[in-house]
Amino acid sequence: MPPVATTPGAVSSDDVAAARKLLRDVISDTPVLHSRVLSEIVAGPVYLKAENLQRTGSFKVRGAYNRIARLTDGERARGVVAASAGNHAQGVAFAAGLLGCTATVVMPQGAPLPKVQATRGYGAQVILHGHNVEDALREALALAERTGAVFIHPYDHPDIVAGQGTLGFEVFEQCPQVRTVVIPVGGGGLAAGVAVAMTGLDPDIRVVGVQAEAVAPYPGSLAAGHPVSVTSTPTMADGIAVSQPGGIPFAILAALAERVVTVSEESLSRGLLLCLERAKQVVEPAGAAGVAAVLEHARDFTPPVVVVLSGGNIDPLLLVKLLRHGLTSAGRYLAFRCRVPDRPGSLAKLLADLADLGTNVLEVGHERLAPRLHVNEVEVVVQVETRGPEHCGEVIGALRAAGYTLAFG
Repeated sequence: MPPVATTPGAVSSDDVAAARKLLRDVISDTPVLHSRVLSEIVAGPVYLKAENLQRTGSFKVRGAYNRIARLTDGERARGVVAASAGNHAQGVAFAAGLLGCTATVVMPQGAPLPKVQATRGYGAQVILHGHNVEDALREALALAERTGAVFIHPYDHPDIVAGQGTLGFEVFEQCPQVRTVVIPVGGGGLAAGVAVAMTGLDPDIRVVGVQAEAVAPYPGSLAAGHPVSVTSTPTMADGIAVSQPGGIPFAILAALAERVVTVSEESLSRGLLLCLERAKQVVEPAGAAGVAAVLEHARDFTPPVVVVLSGGNIDPLLLVKLLRHGLTSAGRYLAFRCRVPDRPGSLAKLLADLADLGTNVLEVGHERLAPRLHVNEVEVVVQVETRGPEHCGEVIGALRAAGYTLAFG
């Protein structure tokens, strides 16, 4: 997002404490859940801060409420406007409704329908504009200029950072022995606020940010000493796909954060699957970034570790796709092509062999007309369900030993 006018000045621990008092009767103290499987990976206690169970489904309501509540009566009377593809939209809509303030949220035309409906359900007017968040942001800023409404930035404002930082106080109260807090990072408001809170409580607690490799401006920005922009490429973690750090969060994280690491798309899908399967928590890909970091950088974190599940607002249709992706990454699906003689019984034999190896056949396809095939051959495309990576290896080895030629990808 391009920079917008913000209130200058640092965010202090006292600011976070004041936000905590303001939010006490508004938000939920979300639970901290022990994760046995992650604890085994890290070789020390790991806990999940389930902010996906927060009101509106993410941490965003903390900053949005703190920001809007601190407006003057005259400012609230003019209404507020925001731009978002999902979580910030819902946080602003919910907070504005509680505070008796009208809210308009500009969302991209392709925003997930459940997020659009939820934002409207909280009482906001939704305007669908443009193809991405940047298009929506420009329209929201223009709308604020035309109407006099107050623009609520998703991360680059002291009140937003202080509100998000209240999560840090909760983590410390629920897990005072914590040594490392792992947090998904987009613009950086949440990680910056938690870093401020933790520094005031115990300076030895490390705050580690996590970004998707596809959109990761923070590592380069920290190395350069100032915010730099990166070219975004597609990522499933759209909730943290911000191409340039916010000025206020960057300054805080540059001074207080331990580091910011990146994770692959494969690790994100594995992290989401682990949350669903082992922790019984529905999260969005961005919300699972911290878990992905533990899977990918296990020995880099000093336990006890608290991993923040930052949000759970995921489109069910996307969830189905991501589950299949995660199962494949975890070795639970195996897809391959195999040439067999084009005569009766060849396919039946292949399927029988797969059954004997303990796989469950999900899909089968035929290819007879490809130029690479002999006239008496057929290529079978098979997708099977397995019991994990070791079983995949056993299946591949047994099929090759039986004379099958396999191809992947």
